[in-house]
Amino acid sequence: MSGKPRIGFLGVGWIGRHRMQAMLATGLVDAVAIAEPSEDMAAEALKLAPAARRVDGLDGLLAENLDGIVIATPSALHAEQSIAALEHGVAVFCQKPLGRTAREAAAVVAAAERADRLLGVDFSYRHTAGMQAIRPLLDQGALGRLFAIDLVFHNAYGPDKAWFYDPAQSGGGCVMDLGVHLVDLALWSLGFPDVVDVSSNLFAGGEPLAGRTDVVEDYAVATITLAGGATVRLACSWRLNAGADAVIAADFYGTGGGAALRNVCGSFYDFTAERFHGTARETLASPPDEWGGRAAADWAARLAAGERYGADAVRLVEVARVLDRIYRR
Repeated sequence: MSGKPRIGFLGVGWIGRHRMQAMLATGLVDAVAIAEPSEDMAAEALKLAPAARRVDGLDGLLAENLDGIVIATPSALHAEQSIAALEHGVAVFCQKPLGRTAREAAAVVAAAERADRLLGVDFSYRHTAGMQAIRPLLDQGALGRLFAIDLVFHNAYGPDKAWFYDPAQSGGGCVMDLGVHLVDLALWSLGFPDVVDVSSNLFAGGEPLAGRTDVVEDYAVATITLAGGATVRLACSWRLNAGADAVIAADFYGTGGGAALRNVCGSFYDFTAERFHGTARETLASPPDEWGGRAAADWAARLAAGERYGADAVRLVEVARVLDRIYRR
């Protein structure tokens, strides 16, 4: 490509606009078109990119000779829209989940490989300063042999859009919405080890889901056994009586120490990271940390550098397969 990559934005609600702002702040890409049915949302997005054209849907965007597209639409549309863009030779940055099932995610990755185009998913928690400090400790074996990872994401409020509660549209409830971040953090932080076993219990309104397909879970616990013997314990929920707006944590325990990423005072945005030595602790990272748009900015930088399909895209399918196993499908 010559000059800055030309980027289109499909869906510019709060998330879409925030990721647009992060990408534009890099100075490496141009926002040339947006597609958004809401007049108010479109107007706010055009304040960020006054020169961008407002077009009609995905087809309108693909007619704009784009180099990349950012997809921030309901989950049921992600795979189909990503594949359509990739088949037009357009790189994709998609909100999670990439697909409602591993089969959908694998179809997107296969399309990216065929098109030889960059594919990214907004796994933003990888890019917190805390996880960026913890990951090298794990890579270097500084915590000894890692044997336990505890992951939690409780959201006291739950989504405000009806499609989240429709299994056909969302693909699942709190696991698909929040647990996907936890599964990705566990696998990414350890270099994507093989998953040996997955067990889970899902609840809706305090009752076991028990195979029902007409509702989604609002509380879930899962145990994931990794090759080498490490065990991941995962819990996530919507509207839990947890005494805070949010409880978010990723704790790593090894034979030579521990480390943890934890939110501060119920915040969705502020995190500390600490390293543990017995009863002592040291701070690795603390607020403020503007991490929310870093995954988007990283994708924009990679696109501007000319990156195309990479083997790391296959990891997106590995995350989706674990979710399938949590849902027992």
